[in-house]
Amino acid sequence: MVLKTPIQKIENYPLLNNFTNYMQLKNSLKILLLGSGELGKEIVIEAQRLGIECIAVDKYQNAPAMQVAHRSHVIDMKDKDKLSAIINQENPDYIIPEIEAINTEVLKEAELNGMNVVPSAFAVQVAMDREQIRKLATNLNLKTVKYNFASTIEELNNVSGEIGVPCVIKPIMSSSGKGQSIVKDKKDLQYAWDYAQKNTRGIANTVIIEEFIDFDYEITLLTARSCDGIKFCKPIGHKQKDGDYFVSWQPHIMNKKVLKNAKFIAKKIVDKLGGFGIYGVELFIREDEVIFNEVSPRPHDTGMVTMVTQEMNEFEIHLRCILGLSISTKLVAHGASYAIQSKIEISNPSYDIKKALEVSNTKIRLFGKPFAKKGRRMGVVLATSDGIEDAISKAEECESLVDIF
Repeated sequence: MVLKTPIQKIENYPLLNNFTNYMQLKNSLKILLLGSGELGKEIVIEAQRLGIECIAVDKYQNAPAMQVAHRSHVIDMKDKDKLSAIINQENPDYIIPEIEAINTEVLKEAELNGMNVVPSAFAVQVAMDREQIRKLATNLNLKTVKYNFASTIEELNNVSGEIGVPCVIKPIMSSSGKGQSIVKDKKDLQYAWDYAQKNTRGIANTVIIEEFIDFDYEITLLTARSCDGIKFCKPIGHKQKDGDYFVSWQPHIMNKKVLKNAKFIAKKIVDKLGGFGIYGVELFIREDEVIFNEVSPRPHDTGMVTMVTQEMNEFEIHLRCILGLSISTKLVAHGASYAIQSKIEISNPSYDIKKALEVSNTKIRLFGKPFAKKGRRMGVVLATSDGIEDAISKAEECESLVDIF
């Protein structure tokens, strides 16, 4: 079976395109999704099931969420005037940020004008900025790795001496490992600085320098903040390659003492950030020590595994929290997710998935990204089994049989 990424050809379908881009659902709630990647696509799908009008925004045409939204806009969301104009034009009931490359000052202004920013303008501004979230964690007396910041290559050289090598260098605003380097020798600092600047998703050039530690494992603790209080999903274990997750599983088994501490840390940071929605709290575990790393004010990429493991996946939970509806974090299956990464660079990629789908108890979710490049996540494999190791094995096998061309 060969699948082709759909292309929107405006000139070929003027009437259909006009209907799609200007259709409005009378008397429905309206969400404006800022960022239209794979996570946003699943949010839109869940919103559509509840009859919600969905408008997707991103910097490029035919982004994944745009393919399932009622209409879309293509703008640079770091541009204050353009973003403000779209918000004023659409006047949504909820503004849902999905990426970091957003002018957060516009979100603050929108909130002051009575609009609902999810989870809140404060949460988005702080959580999407590694400098602000790390300082907030320190103020809350949460355990973190040793860290500092640098705004020039000269500062980076000085600060790295204080932190020591090896160390980890990241842009203060990025996601999915973009711009992240592990520096094992000070001679590599210039490369790390240039790489961070090239891949930052915000408007600042500051980098964070973190102590490199040997941890036993890392988890994402999906933490839902709703009108009924805080609820936790079962811990999600995951592994990264080049700073980006490639496999995750749920549940990750932890001893009760460590899990209790992890929940305490997650609740403390999420309550401080406030608002309603799901947060992806990333934690390092070293023996019985829980170390706060980062938090995403939205569904987490490692949490895509919940599409087969939970009664409600993270996207449905996020939406229900926003709307003030009841939620469930009940686990119904053991499972794993495995990222489908492209090995080639090509526009409008095709996929051969016939052999992959012959692997039992697996599902494939292709994101529909219109352009593939080496290492880019183009889809995800989801697998269930009686045991975690077998689920991971099935997911890995299925992924290995997917051909992108």
